[in-house]
Amino acid sequence: MSASAHTPYQILGEDGIRELTSVFYDIMDSLPEAAGIRAMHAEDLGPMKEKLAEYLIGWMGGPPLYAEKHGGVCMTEPHEPYHIGPDERDQWLLCMHKALEQTGASEALVEMLRVPLFRIADAVRNRQGPSAAAGDPDIIAAG
Repeated sequence: MSASAHTPYQILGEDGIRELTSVFYDIMDSLPEAAGIRAMHAEDLGPMKEKLAEYLIGWMGGPPLYAEKHGGVCMTEPHEPYHIGPDERDQWLLCMHKALEQTGASEALVEMLRVPLFRIADAVRNRQGPSAAAGDPDIIAAG
């Protein structure tokens, strides 16, 4: 990390954030502990890789690509249809922390992002506890 790099975007750059996002979704796609959040996504993760990368580029201090393309940066509205409780939040954070590790992020960067990543993951949480489907695999609809 250079002395002049003050934001995650300055440290990683656009390519680094895109790599982080790609690795994040690859981990989500293969990690058994992330099956709950993986099930909320379409089979093809390509469009989500692009959306999250665009969001994180702006969120980490770069150009507002997501806002320019989608007209806003509200993260709660797109997640409303999904049950996102503490377990789902923690699955997301697990994947992101593993992605940071796998892409070789410095300890300083990981520490810089630790609290903000938790806050953003917790901000999209829309339930207090586990999904009803977690306790009853035969349930038809859980909300």
